[in-house]
Amino acid sequence: MTLSLAGRAAAHVRYVTPGGDPLAVAEFLRTALTNPFNIALLAAGGVGGVAVAAVYLRLRPFQRDLAVFRDTMAGYRDLLPWLLRLSVGLPLVGAGFAGYYFSPAVTLPSPTFVRLFGIAVGFLLLFGFGTRLIAFVGLVGYLGGLAFEPALLLAVEYVPAFAAIALLGGGRPSADHVVSRLADADTVYSRIDPFYRAVAVPFVDRVDPYRALVPVIVRVGLGVSFVYLGITQKLMNPGNATAVVAKYNLTAVVPVSPELWVVGAGVTEAAVGTLLILGAFTRGASAVAFLLFTTTLFGLPDDPVLAHISLFGLASALLVTGAGEWSVDAWLRGRTESAAEWVDRVSERAA
Repeated sequence: MTLSLAGRAAAHVRYVTPGGDPLAVAEFLRTALTNPFNIALLAAGGVGGVAVAAVYLRLRPFQRDLAVFRDTMAGYRDLLPWLLRLSVGLPLVGAGFAGYYFSPAVTLPSPTFVRLFGIAVGFLLLFGFGTRLIAFVGLVGYLGGLAFEPALLLAVEYVPAFAAIALLGGGRPSADHVVSRLADADTVYSRIDPFYRAVAVPFVDRVDPYRALVPVIVRVGLGVSFVYLGITQKLMNPGNATAVVAKYNLTAVVPVSPELWVVGAGVTEAAVGTLLILGAFTRGASAVAFLLFTTTLFGLPDDPVLAHISLFGLASALLVTGAGEWSVDAWLRGRTESAAEWVDRVSERAA
């Protein structure tokens, strides 16, 4: 029930409404959380989520399916740089042509710079040319803008995305991959390229040990984005959030109060973000995040979908990588039998 409440309200509130009447946060939450029906539904959603997790850990169903799924996802790891480049390059090109800076909520007084920056950085990432350098330029551009425009926190997912791309490089297919093959072979190009062996190879050798941090960077960054959006855009901004509910007549979709819509959306986003930060049931939480984005895509016809592609990409990346180290999933993996180990054990017993 909580997910159904949150789905269509999970958009960036400022992207789809010019604003609503200001509401006192304390009064709004008091109204929402003193209603017995609202409390019952929210409690049922929370207890249901905990019960599902407990039953899964106890019974471990669908082990063969999970083993096949994880093995399939692992086969996509070499395409992870391409996935991240597309996820960042496409919205940046769109932002450049539309004239906003990373987030549709932010326009700067220098429209020419904004357009050139978004288009140039976006296209170079799409082509995968000078990928690590361009990712660093993009990160500096975002952080520099954030120092002057706090509204850029609405697009905070660009930080882990740029950091992950800087660690992974262009991957393949990319212009960097083509250039590296030419420079590494006995070609005319390899004799005139002053950059590849002198700079690129030593830098990659130095960065490679940190590639294992990519799943951690992506899930923590995406989790922080979810928590921030759930708290600041929903729970702490009830006026604008209820304006979204009214604009799309969401109470006709699920007949509950506007307060429950807003609180349900905020709590769900914050809960999904917390799971991602902790690295608990990471692929499941990523699938829920993907479902929320997809529901927004089809449920809010005037939502700037292009601005959400980066979030789609990070959630998809976590489906491929899983939680990585320093996570609840890694802790559980060391103490319980994995799906692949279960399949091997069952197969040996059958044999």
